[in-house]
Amino acid sequence: METVYQEPPRPIQDLRVTVHDTSLVFPFKPVPNKPFFLSNIDKVLNFDVQTIHFFLAHVEFPPDKVAERLKAALAKILVHYEFLSGRLKFNAVSGRLEIVCNSEGVGFAVASSECSLDDVGDLVYPNPAFEQLVTKSMDILQPDNQPLCIVQVTSFTCGGFAMGISGNHATFDGLSYKMFLQNLAALAADKPLAVDPCNDRWLLAARSPPQVSFPHPELLKLDVPQGQDSSRPLVFEDTPEDLDFKIFKLSPKDIAHLKEKAAKDAGSSGGPDSPYPKVRVTGFNVVTAHIWRCKVLSSCDGADGGSSKSRSSTLLYAVDIRSRLEPPLPQGYAGNAVLTTYAMATRGELEEWPLGRLVEMVTEGAGRMTDEYARSVIDWGEVNVGFPHGEVLVSSWWRLGFADVEYPWGRPRYSCPLVYHRKDIILLFPDMITSSPNGGDGVNVLVALPSPEMAKFQSLFHKFLA
Repeated sequence: METVYQEPPRPIQDLRVTVHDTSLVFPFKPVPNKPFFLSNIDKVLNFDVQTIHFFLAHVEFPPDKVAERLKAALAKILVHYEFLSGRLKFNAVSGRLEIVCNSEGVGFAVASSECSLDDVGDLVYPNPAFEQLVTKSMDILQPDNQPLCIVQVTSFTCGGFAMGISGNHATFDGLSYKMFLQNLAALAADKPLAVDPCNDRWLLAARSPPQVSFPHPELLKLDVPQGQDSSRPLVFEDTPEDLDFKIFKLSPKDIAHLKEKAAKDAGSSGGPDSPYPKVRVTGFNVVTAHIWRCKVLSSCDGADGGSSKSRSSTLLYAVDIRSRLEPPLPQGYAGNAVLTTYAMATRGELEEWPLGRLVEMVTEGAGRMTDEYARSVIDWGEVNVGFPHGEVLVSSWWRLGFADVEYPWGRPRYSCPLVYHRKDIILLFPDMITSSPNGGDGVNVLVALPSPEMAKFQSLFHKFLA
């Protein structure tokens, strides 16, 4: 086995960033001024997400020219994504969160760092200093009038630069955000849109009347007084904790080994006589099953006489529903089209079951997400206020492909989320080199836990990988 975790490097603590200019970018042509409907999936995701895209120096595109190109491309793209230059508002009459398409603009900032990209070091490893590469709010605007998107271009002394983007998750999911980046890159190169966006969120509206046709143990109902703004659930607030964090690196060879272990559990033929004939052995499924087991067992201290073995654990992970609906959503659907599915097992089962059985549980969770089940979840959100709730959430940025977007100045050296450490959330994201000679790709697993639990997680990670 290869080295499976990376000791924290000593990242530079201060990138010495100076913001030179902030402004607003408006659509270069008028867009309709009207309320913009948000689906029940969108409204649960009313929180900001930041991504950072690092680029090496390019002779033809120094950072100042990149900033000019991006600013012009943003003005063009806002015509195609008319909601993006609007503002979130809570409609007290309908009791719904919506976007007012008032063309009040997106934010744009130009900054410079006194460091080079070599000074920054390992771009894969989360660095608190990366916050300096993102503008999260515009000081020139009131708190209730902030843009849904802010772009910051930060130049480094080596000629490289970072594009940091802060955006409200209600606007995009990972796949539609990649399409947005592809379109932004195309317009920056004076090319046609790569994908025509479909902005019709009514495609994921609840049925009338709502029909909650399945139990939904993955969803937690909140008691919110009628008419009260519940558009920012407290579940997304960070709780201060003293956490260690590590990145566990799984190489293509490691992942192939896990897949081989799981396939053996399913029987060599995978036929009807095998113990787990339904198991779908994919990279995501085996990695998720592996870290679910390690995470849950790392919190068992053994001092309860074994009673914790009967306690149930709920694993949550996202499933794209675009192709699962009848009819499928348009290819360019520009909103949130992912729902959280789940797998459940007791701690005793997670300890005793072979990997193939756990992979089957993860597979069944994704298979549960049919058209009818997805519609039931959406309808649940129409009659209830709540959110997905479980013990472990696996958030995967592994294969979203942000680093594959081709800009006029080349592809990003690396693309990553701005990471906030939460013990209940495990992040999967790609390595700097995403492909290998055998056609596989590795993954980085970011884990944040209290120190004693981290030591146990690390031991279990080795144990179950062997």
